[in-house]
Amino acid sequence: MKIKIAFFGTQDFAATILAGILTDKSISIEAVFTQPDRKVGRKQILEESPVKKLALKHNLNIAQPESLKNFELTPSTYDLAVVAQYGLIIPKNIIESFPRGMINVHGSILPKYRGASPIQASLILGKTTTGITIMLMDELVDHGPILAQKSLPIDPDDTFTTLAEKMALEGSKLLLNTLPGYLDDSISPQIQDHSQATFTGLLTKEGGKIDFSKSADEIYNLYRGLTPWPGVWCLWNEKRLKLLKIFPISVTPKSRILDFASSKIGTKSEKNLPAGEVLVENKRIFVGCGKNSSIEVLELQLEGKNAMSAEVFANGYKDLNRVKLV
Repeated sequence: MKIKIAFFGTQDFAATILAGILTDKSISIEAVFTQPDRKVGRKQILEESPVKKLALKHNLNIAQPESLKNFELTPSTYDLAVVAQYGLIIPKNIIESFPRGMINVHGSILPKYRGASPIQASLILGKTTTGITIMLMDELVDHGPILAQKSLPIDPDDTFTTLAEKMALEGSKLLLNTLPGYLDDSISPQIQDHSQATFTGLLTKEGGKIDFSKSADEIYNLYRGLTPWPGVWCLWNEKRLKLLKIFPISVTPKSRILDFASSKIGTKSEKNLPAGEVLVENKRIFVGCGKNSSIEVLELQLEGKNAMSAEVFANGYKDLNRVKLV
């Protein structure tokens, strides 16, 4: 007999988990819960979530409540639920309506980095390892007992996009490997050490404001965690300037080797610039940071304008050299 589940998820991480579940013929996805369609971009076009798009492709039953506060489920419909990056509060009565509970695929090694942004937090803090936790949910945030965990390395070039995709793929495998043992009771849930818990909050656009007194590595880690959203930015002439692609100039990540070869820009040299000061050199843009470090900006976007490469931006804004960004 197939395992009947309800899936709760919204963004790309969740869609990858759902795609993995769909490969398991022992599981029947009875319903998919995802957030309502949202308006995005300057034109405020209504967009379906990645999970909804995948669910539609596979003709799955879809529910999109604005809130689960007054939502009622039919208990006999499902054996359990799987939750991944859903984004809405799930009340206790919903959790308890599933005979075998709700299983969450969480993007950290709990109890570290509970909350809304565990993957981003690992990157912002410059961690070199992270992991996936499969856990049973209770009414508190990421507080329930653990079923399985797996550690993963963080590559120096990882941004949220690349790391989340790798973690989702591993999370999907770990979930499918864990479910049989949980359902036949050969896996015993383990209570977390709550004294070791740390928490992450919701991301905001203001959280991406760059403090150039911090080191290039710290700024780069902020960029890695907040790319693609909400992004990192500063102010120039009282306008918001988004830095869409940056690197500390003291290192050459593997992903840039082809950039250097194709553009023939040669080997970088260290730049000793005051914090926040811009240097335009050979159509390349450098910005001073704290601790005698600098970043190179490869792509940027001024408020109200299109995104540009550093070379195009430098050609268009001749007054950029030696300005102070704040």
